[in-house]
Amino acid sequence: MDTLKEKFIKKATAEAESVKKFIAQYGEKSMGEYTVAQVYQGMRSITGLITETSKLDPEEGIRFRGYSIPELREKLPKAPNGTEPLPEGIFYLMLMGELPTVEEVNEITNNWARRSIVPRHVFDTLDSLPANTHPMTEFSIGVMAMQTESLFAAAYAKGINKKDYWDYTYEDSMNLIARLPRVAAYIYRRKYKNNEHIEPDPKLDWAANMAHMMGYDNFDVYRLMRLYLTIHADHEGGNASAHTTHLVGSTLSDPYISFAGGMNALAGPLHGLANQEVVKWILQLREALGGGLPTKEQIAEYIKKTLAEGRVVPGYGHAVLRKTDPRFVAQQDFYRRYIKHDDICEIVQMVYEVAPPILQSTGKIKNPWPNVDAHSGSLLIHFGIVEYDFYTVLFGVSRALGVLASLLWDRVLGFPLERPGSTTTASLKKKFGAE
Repeated sequence: MDTLKEKFIKKATAEAESVKKFIAQYGEKSMGEYTVAQVYQGMRSITGLITETSKLDPEEGIRFRGYSIPELREKLPKAPNGTEPLPEGIFYLMLMGELPTVEEVNEITNNWARRSIVPRHVFDTLDSLPANTHPMTEFSIGVMAMQTESLFAAAYAKGINKKDYWDYTYEDSMNLIARLPRVAAYIYRRKYKNNEHIEPDPKLDWAANMAHMMGYDNFDVYRLMRLYLTIHADHEGGNASAHTTHLVGSTLSDPYISFAGGMNALAGPLHGLANQEVVKWILQLREALGGGLPTKEQIAEYIKKTLAEGRVVPGYGHAVLRKTDPRFVAQQDFYRRYIKHDDICEIVQMVYEVAPPILQSTGKIKNPWPNVDAHSGSLLIHFGIVEYDFYTVLFGVSRALGVLASLLWDRVLGFPLERPGSTTTASLKKKFGAE
């Protein structure tokens, strides 16, 4: 260990213990409308953002412009003979604040199809990356490579009126959303399918085309992809990927740069990468218990072992929700309605029955219920999409719908550069008379 590193960890360890004690003693002290503990612990529950597209309630779950996920599955337009909503519809809802007609959704599908051509240099950039590059790294780089096409950046460089920011933001956002499935599918085929690529089918909707370009021309996969890309689209503005997109966008960075920032946030294991961690954990569980379907008692013991080793049960808990995630419930319903039986999905169901009371009994977990990541990977595996380190890319394609609709509203409403204040532990200790 070098000298600086050794000095740092010695000082930092002592300071970390001091901060821990300070929070324990003064955490409930008021800082106005919030507490000392909230300042230290991720600004939890401090309202500091306006996000028009969706609202997350701890008890009710997510609502998109007032509509719950079950309502959206019923009311949003569907593809011909389809049973799940088209993601184009939820984008329209988030942007406009009202449910679209079938004609309005079809117009978006056709609009995105016209905009979906990806410049050759983007593929060349991806091809230059090492084979072991994580798909989320590739996805972020692919988005940044497309930034050469930014109409907002070009117009801003020439000089434009603030009142016109929204116009170029709209064009960039629509172009970016249209092209994301092509970029994501290219990454998938390059990494897992011998670099053999599939051209888009202009007759398919946005989600079905994603499945098609990945190599899954199957009605059930189309149906799952439509549901997946709908329910992952937004989760109000405080989550890391939405907040990062908003924050970077507040600097007047164009939608490509702003969205890439959001995807770098999504790539963290405490955010979008959790779906990858869930699948890894379930596969390790099954292997450790001898393969096949374990019993609930065996799963309970494995969960206790996981916790005893100082690890978390991935897919359980949420920063805001205090109930089972409605997105989990939607996927659970999809499984029961269309699949009926699958060993991995059955393990997900058993973990759902066993894990919450065990987590609750620790007394350390505020929300012992599953979130969206607890189920999404098992459905993809059932249909042969087994490459779990790619799952967060699918999440990212979906999340573009919400964060870019929000970014457009940011420009229309003229939101300024985001610049919250900060303080130091020494200042807080002085304020409250702590030693």
